[in-house]
Amino acid sequence: MIDRAGLAEFLRRRRESLQPEDVGIPRGQRRRTAGLRREEVAALCHISTDYYSRLEQERGPFPSERLIAAIAQGLHLSLDERDHLFRLAGHQPPPRGTTSEHISPGLLRIFDRLTDSAAEIVTELSETLRQTPLSVALVGDNSRYSGLDRSMPFRWFTDPATRAQYHPDDHERMSRVFASGARNVVTLRGPGSKAARMAELLLERSPEFADLWHRHEIGAGFTDVKRFVHPEVGVVELDCQVLHDPAQSHRLLVYTATPGSESYQKLELLSVIGAQRTFDGVAAGDRFAKPDVA
Repeated sequence: MIDRAGLAEFLRRRRESLQPEDVGIPRGQRRRTAGLRREEVAALCHISTDYYSRLEQERGPFPSERLIAAIAQGLHLSLDERDHLFRLAGHQPPPRGTTSEHISPGLLRIFDRLTDSAAEIVTELSETLRQTPLSVALVGDNSRYSGLDRSMPFRWFTDPATRAQYHPDDHERMSRVFASGARNVVTLRGPGSKAARMAELLLERSPEFADLWHRHEIGAGFTDVKRFVHPEVGVVELDCQVLHDPAQSHRLLVYTATPGSESYQKLELLSVIGAQRTFDGVAAGDRFAKPDVA
């Protein structure tokens, strides 16, 4: 059963304890609000301001688990705080561990500061949880997918458009790395896991994956440089730095270019292109057919 009073108080206290810089929002010179404004929290949670306001006012409909998960992430809650929020809303908390998609506050704080970088947070199956605008401008909105299509390795072996985003000379090695990585996660998580289901389906649908899978290669890794192929600026060579959050099995990937290089200039151009598309009301990921999200 929902505890409307407890839910309202907890949301209000958490909102008031957060500062704009905690969540990557510019403070502004005339700010007088203690903590975040309701409309700012609503934007972070991808819900309407009216809906969020009604929750703080002990009104409104019974919130779904999906909505509570979005609020927990938007408010940068810890796992203990997330679980508390779920219980206040009348739900059982989601399971913790490797299948959790709740990003830790520490990792989010780092991510929120990467406003001028191409970066994303992914799961152990390379499912994109968050992307910076520059990352969306570079490869499209990878968070729009559902089901197994959310996994980059799954799309790699089933969707030619995904491969087209990377230099052809790198395809063979990337296939080996994705197959090797998939086998590692399947071994780690065991039969019946999401990774095992993905591998089983890929064995049916992709002869290339099946061939690589049966080679049983372990430990194949990417090179230091990834070469993206963008339809407007061409080849972009970027270094990829990885930060691991072992408690959540999440990784923060940050792509950078050598200052002064041609790829550095192309990233700057993509930043302008992405900002212009957002200004025009067209998301940078729309060239990859991003669907509407309620």
